[in-house]
Amino acid sequence: MLKIKTIAIAKFHGLGNDFIVTDGHGLPSDLAEFARAITDRHTGIGADGLLVLLKARNERNHARVRFFNADGSEAEMSGNGIRCAGAALMSEKRSRRVLRIETSAGVKVLEVVSSKLPAKKGEWTFRVNMGKPILEPERVPFKAGRNSAPAIAYPLRTRQGIVAATVTSMGNPHCSIFISDFSATPWQTLGQEIECSPLFPNRTNVEFVRVISRSEIEVRYWERGVGETMSSGTGSCGAVVASILNGLTRRTVKVRTLAGKLEVSWPEDGDVLLTGPARIIACGNYYSDL
Repeated sequence: MLKIKTIAIAKFHGLGNDFIVTDGHGLPSDLAEFARAITDRHTGIGADGLLVLLKARNERNHARVRFFNADGSEAEMSGNGIRCAGAALMSEKRSRRVLRIETSAGVKVLEVVSSKLPAKKGEWTFRVNMGKPILEPERVPFKAGRNSAPAIAYPLRTRQGIVAATVTSMGNPHCSIFISDFSATPWQTLGQEIECSPLFPNRTNVEFVRVISRSEIEVRYWERGVGETMSSGTGSCGAVVASILNGLTRRTVKVRTLAGKLEVSWPEDGDVLLTGPARIIACGNYYSDL
């Protein structure tokens, strides 16, 4: 007889990047299969990813989160996802202004900048300390040969020709390509190819960046394990770090996405700071036969 499990869930989005959030109660043992099922936009609830909130390993921290992409792969970190995790914690009527959340990429500190209540219409803006970017190719990881760090304007061969890639990591790998016109660039095709390039042993996220001014850029995102998304937190950070490394912008930059704007700062010799919203969409039960 088929057994159906009832799993409490909530759905959030961080500037159009949507996630289903649940705790560890009642989940099947195969979280990859569960992530693929629940994020399916036809037979599941539909989302770019799944966030599993768990008890923190260290009592100084407020929670631990695991990030799963829509294809079931597990990510080290998500900038929009971590804000959605923070919003989920705040929706539990927490009064804290600072949250410490454990991830596979280390502990991330979220500061509540503003909030809109009641919780049923809850939206929170967080400033997230994303840590220092990783610039050494072997730590990304990126097979850059003998190229020294950082990998700037690396001549990456694709079926569309050679593109100049700047490779970084925000706890997860990023490849940033600068272009002047999105409509004239087959960026979805390029993103799909570059994601699975053998130069990236763990695959990579890909950002296509148009510089508007010294203080603003526009970005399109191809996310590892997801595909095209409306925005990306770590992708925005990677794009800004790449813009700074290439001398194209100042150190505080507005990032224009298809869903709105994020702000990213990278003080000299400091940590990257990401500021943006997270909003609750719905909550209820998911019925799983896994």
